[in-house]
Amino acid sequence: MLDILLGIWQNVNMEVEQALRALANDRRLQILEWLKRPRAHFRPQVDGDLVKDGVCGALIAEKLGVSQPTVSEHLKILAQAGLVRAKRIKQWTFYKRDEAQIAAIKATILKKV
Repeated sequence: MLDILLGIWQNVNMEVEQALRALANDRRLQILEWLKRPRAHFRPQVDGDLVKDGVCGALIAEKLGVSQPTVSEHLKILAQAGLVRAKRIKQWTFYKRDEAQIAAIKATILKKV
């Protein structure tokens, strides 16, 4: 039983560490801020609803002023940290915040600090 609890504790610590590393970049923080209120920060898109489906990676790259490969790397890091979720629609990938995971990470950090 102790081994199971230790394993869970290590997993939680790794998730928090990964999230903190993802948040240690101004561009990724900016993306998360924009995704809080996508209709306020992004123009309408042809496919997918900005709120329900998320924001197309191409629109995020455009607003951030970076290339598609650059924004893809930022979004990949955010997704691996559990801060955003990706959804494919046609040939596009849409991103939205994972509010439940963000809340869980915040709570874990507050408990530790």
